[in-house]
Amino acid sequence: MTIIITGTSSGIGFVLAEYFGKKGHQVYGLSRKHTESQYFKSIPTDVTDNQAVQNAIAEVLKTESRIDVLINNAGMGMVGAVEDSTKEDILKLFNLNLVGSVQMMSAVLPKMREHKFGKIINVSSIGSEMGLPFRGFYSASKSALDKVTEAMRYEVYPWNVDVCSLHLGDIKTNIAENRVRTKVSEPYKNVFDKVYALMNSHVGDGTEPLEVAAYVENLLNKNKWKAHYYFGKFGQKIGVPLKWILPQGTYENLMKKYNKLD
Repeated sequence: MTIIITGTSSGIGFVLAEYFGKKGHQVYGLSRKHTESQYFKSIPTDVTDNQAVQNAIAEVLKTESRIDVLINNAGMGMVGAVEDSTKEDILKLFNLNLVGSVQMMSAVLPKMREHKFGKIINVSSIGSEMGLPFRGFYSASKSALDKVTEAMRYEVYPWNVDVCSLHLGDIKTNIAENRVRTKVSEPYKNVFDKVYALMNSHVGDGTEPLEVAAYVENLLNKNKWKAHYYFGKFGQKIGVPLKWILPQGTYENLMKKYNKLD
């Protein structure tokens, strides 16, 4: 298959690109900087720049007759209190986590429609299902991508194009180093420091990226997709169904305990 993956300079994206390259697929990795690998071709691309996206897809189509899979993995985290977040920080986050993914989908869909086949995985987060303390805008940006994914499933199914959200729990990557951290004002500082340390420890104890790659491979082998898939440790995945069935107050108390806010 011809597979395009965004955010391949490090972390999950790099592991995914090498994993599928080793399996013999034609893999193209799009990220802002060139990445050396014998298993995939790196195309430096800022996915928030629509012209750069169009140029990258044109480059892929110089050698490939079709695009089978798009994995929208490029994204960034953001931590801090809602009150302290600036318009610039919020727009930067949504521009990458939402707009960049949409521009990538819009760029590959004409070729997928032409061949009446395509699979698109939008990498989301288990945290998109709930407003996480001090990660409110990150949760919101991924939740917005989820809703776009749901809408697109109706719009593109006549051409045998399938789209899903893959909600990940904590994965052992360097995401903590790349998060946007907004200014934290004095009223929040003590509790934020405690939550932030816990947040980073969860990443350190997270699932290995190679396990994500194996899970994605199984997904690609399915004939028909659900709209949402959840991958991570049980303690994180269980938060999703609990939110559906528990009273809001009970759920919030559990979240406070989990995040050591109580």
